[in-house]
Amino acid sequence: MSVTIQAHRLGRSGWADALARRMEHGDILFRWLLVAVAGGVLLLVAAVGYELWINSALPRAQFGVWFLTTTTWDPVAREFGALPFILGTLITSLLALLLAIPVSLGIAIFLSELAPPWLSTLLGFLVELLAAVPSVVYGLWGLFVFVPIVVRPVAEALNQTLGFTALFAGPVFGPSRLAASLILAIMILPTISAVSRDVFRAVPSSQREAALALGATKWEMISQVLVPYGLSGILGAVILGLGRALGETMAVTMVIGNNLDLTPSLLHPGYTMASIIANEFAEATYDLYLQSLIEIGLVLFVGTLFLNLIARFLVWQVARRVPQEVRP
Repeated sequence: MSVTIQAHRLGRSGWADALARRMEHGDILFRWLLVAVAGGVLLLVAAVGYELWINSALPRAQFGVWFLTTTTWDPVAREFGALPFILGTLITSLLALLLAIPVSLGIAIFLSELAPPWLSTLLGFLVELLAAVPSVVYGLWGLFVFVPIVVRPVAEALNQTLGFTALFAGPVFGPSRLAASLILAIMILPTISAVSRDVFRAVPSSQREAALALGATKWEMISQVLVPYGLSGILGAVILGLGRALGETMAVTMVIGNNLDLTPSLLHPGYTMASIIANEFAEATYDLYLQSLIEIGLVLFVGTLFLNLIARFLVWQVARRVPQEVRP
């Protein structure tokens, strides 16, 4: 009996010593701290979605799914539909992305591969500084400088040459979907450039040297080795830029015109989901009006969340398709 008790005490002592050793190095505390932080992020996202959901019950009950497909937005008649704002958000964000991607990748390749070190450091600092500029500053600059000097002449030229198409039909306005798209392109350009530059710099020098040693030109090394090697990181940078473009509020509100224009022309004023909330939230004088704006916020929240899920899936698919000899 005494032998059994002694063995039990020894076993418990060994377990306690092992626990003490693990606690001494902080493994358990560090692991549970990370679990708590990750769980806190999930709880925060769930809490935001829950608040948006419960505070948009009236329009869901009155309009149902037709809220997403209706083009009428008339607070006086108490009729609300979010389709113009959804389309405006998608049009401006995707056009901004199409304009920003080639320029951003060109900047990233120049900074990481072609520029001398002193110039790369200076330009890299300036690019990162652009990402720190507040959006309201972009909006003021866009409204008083960029729109009259750049956007209006470009819009007039597009209208004169391609005005027969629906995308560039007149009349020409200053604030417009085109102005919002160009401002968004400028705003997301630093994000995509900075992240892509870091991705290119993370490519081992052996990859470059091997390609050049086999007789590849500088362009072939960049296009066939550097870009495929960092493709998943580039895609992540593009998704980060798109996420900012979808949710941008102040700059877009100041240059898009804020008009319920349902024509497909990029030269006409429009609305986005973020700009309609910013413009009319303070004017919502009754519950249905207020909760309709909140439901637009819910649509934007769910769309952004869904976009990030798709982005993670695409990054995973791209990483799988990269050959083993090219993959990091």
